[in-house]
Amino acid sequence: MATPDTDVRGHVTVTDVDLYTRMLLIRRAEERLIVACADGSLPGGVHLYIGEEAVAVGACAVMTDRDYVTSTHRGHGHFLAKGGDIDAMFAEIWGKATGICKGMGGSMHVADVSKGILGANGIVGAGFAIATGAAWGAKLAGEGRVATCFFGDGAANQGSFSESMNVSAAWELPTIFVCENNGVSEFTVTSTVTGGTLVDRARAFMPATVVDGNDVHAVRDAVGAAVERARAGGGPSYVEATTFRIRGHLEAEQHMLGGGTYRSEDDVTAWQADDKDPLPRLAARLLADGTCERAALDRIDAEVRARVEAAVAYAEASPPADPDLAPQIMFGPTA
Repeated sequence: MATPDTDVRGHVTVTDVDLYTRMLLIRRAEERLIVACADGSLPGGVHLYIGEEAVAVGACAVMTDRDYVTSTHRGHGHFLAKGGDIDAMFAEIWGKATGICKGMGGSMHVADVSKGILGANGIVGAGFAIATGAAWGAKLAGEGRVATCFFGDGAANQGSFSESMNVSAAWELPTIFVCENNGVSEFTVTSTVTGGTLVDRARAFMPATVVDGNDVHAVRDAVGAAVERARAGGGPSYVEATTFRIRGHLEAEQHMLGGGTYRSEDDVTAWQADDKDPLPRLAARLLADGTCERAALDRIDAEVRARVEAAVAYAEASPPADPDLAPQIMFGPTA
């Protein structure tokens, strides 16, 4: 999507139609990945973000390309919300040379430093230290940049979570910790493996708040306040966004669970209701306040679907990744 505009104070300005379109792009892109995964056209598995779009879009709506983000193994939403190119992302997922990482990273490692996207990461919790380092660099440069770390509730049990919050607080770094609390840690209900509440851990170090992560405005406002505070030299903040992932930990997870389950179909269905799913919620607001008519929303949907199909065609037509790059990635360039 286009780089956000800024007002006279340097604050990012994104319309509700923009927010809806960005969330819809993530949803339709990942729905298309479901099809591609099922028909075997992808070279690997994918971890989908469906149901959590409001967190990425709301948070990234208050940032510019100059600001940094670190992502997770479930990183397509963050990549697209921050302005990453869907053609390059799909080509990467398809393992093609035109991918954002030349087809060497795949679904879990999309990155674009020109957009401040320091990378998705297959290691749970790896983004904490990367974001904190980026925030330290931003403070030294004195250019008002912030570094936002997206992570899940399961990752909060990594020791690097507390370590990174401690360093960010002690050195007053412009780090923003955004916890996407979807209640599950891979195949485990988080409450069965996590003691206490995550927000209380954060409050020992910095201002911390919990918001409805399926309300894009609530996320935007909370992260916006954290960004403004960080730019002014006020140090780090923690925002916990309560949300839910509609799909499993990864596509085709049923083949790994052996008939078992870690959440009920009723729970999934409840979070798909129009009053919880972030897309119908914002659509209803756009219709109610007269910003859009149904025909306009339908046009947006048609345009987004066409854009996604164009990205699929681009990925499928692109040349495969160069296998000679693999040794360079593993061992560095040869003399």
